[in-house]
Amino acid sequence: MSEDWRYGGFGLYIHWPFCDAKCPYCDFNSYVSPDVDDNFWEAALIAELDRHAELTQGRLLNSIFFGGGTPSLMPPAMVGNLIARALEHWVPANDIEITLEANPSSVEASRFAGFQAAGVNRISMGIQALNDPDLKRLGRLHSVSEAMAALKIAKKSFGRVSFDLIYARQDQLLSQWHKELDEAILLSDGHLSLYQLTIEPGTAFGFRAEAGKLRGLPDENLSADMFDLTNEVCAAAGLQAYEVSNYATKGLESRHNIIYWRGGDYIGIGPGAHGRLTSSGQRVATQTALAPKAWLDRVSVTSSGTVASQPLSRSDHANELIMMGLRMQDGISLSRIEAVAGAPIAVPTHLLDLGLIAVNEDRLRATQSGRPLLNQLVTALMF
Repeated sequence: MSEDWRYGGFGLYIHWPFCDAKCPYCDFNSYVSPDVDDNFWEAALIAELDRHAELTQGRLLNSIFFGGGTPSLMPPAMVGNLIARALEHWVPANDIEITLEANPSSVEASRFAGFQAAGVNRISMGIQALNDPDLKRLGRLHSVSEAMAALKIAKKSFGRVSFDLIYARQDQLLSQWHKELDEAILLSDGHLSLYQLTIEPGTAFGFRAEAGKLRGLPDENLSADMFDLTNEVCAAAGLQAYEVSNYATKGLESRHNIIYWRGGDYIGIGPGAHGRLTSSGQRVATQTALAPKAWLDRVSVTSSGTVASQPLSRSDHANELIMMGLRMQDGISLSRIEAVAGAPIAVPTHLLDLGLIAVNEDRLRATQSGRPLLNQLVTALMF
């Protein structure tokens, strides 16, 4: 991927909305459905690929990402057909990254060889915890032993493997997270996604919290200590925090997610998928129908799953670049932000004095002290 900061790359996101169960913390656009017509879904996704290809001819494709939901429930043949169609439409980069999210059940792990043959070269696995009681609390269907077996198979099948963990869980001690983090680093293959548990409105955890039935969550001080510990331990192991919740050895960062964070263009296909496309200097935000049936109906009736296509103003575009780019360790380019906004960015001196942000030549970044306060920093910098 180009190191030119003015260039964010071009990616394709395909959303598979189905799961075996809905996790209580999850606010993603996912559904439990016992009856999925794979042929019907493949035809609809292919149709959307074809439609978007007409709008983006000649683009160099840096990445494909199958997200969800649980994309590892997709038949490998469907994944292969979608990848093949995408590579017919766009010129693949020499180092194209093709990622598929997976849950580590034994049934899905058995499909890994099929996904590898289909063209997937990176797996992102949702392990979430390394002890069985916490996995049950998080609503996960797998055990630690199943996760370890799936991880072993994944490492044999794919050149790049990442997995997710959630920390700041109920009744979790700092010492327990330290031990689990050490274990995760030993298991890692050069990339870890480590997220603090957040209680989102509308989720099962959100409803329990409102009713006062979600006990044992850490206070702000313990959460901050866990965040600091995560960064210290990962850094000592050579896994740099290239983004707020993502840690990698150099060269093994998620190229697809970097497209988002650096403000590149990406197509979003499938229920609830978002996209950002730039044409003739105008950046457009797209969104598809949320519900699976609504999305399928739109594709079959109107030949388009898109329900909204909104040109972004210069200030909206600049604010997106700030919001996404400040998550990166390297921060944002001031000249790029100002060129997009058509106006100079106001950098609050008190944030500099407090050591929450830093400016080095053309780059503005959140410091280690500022990263836990990212939302406040973004708000202070927005146009």
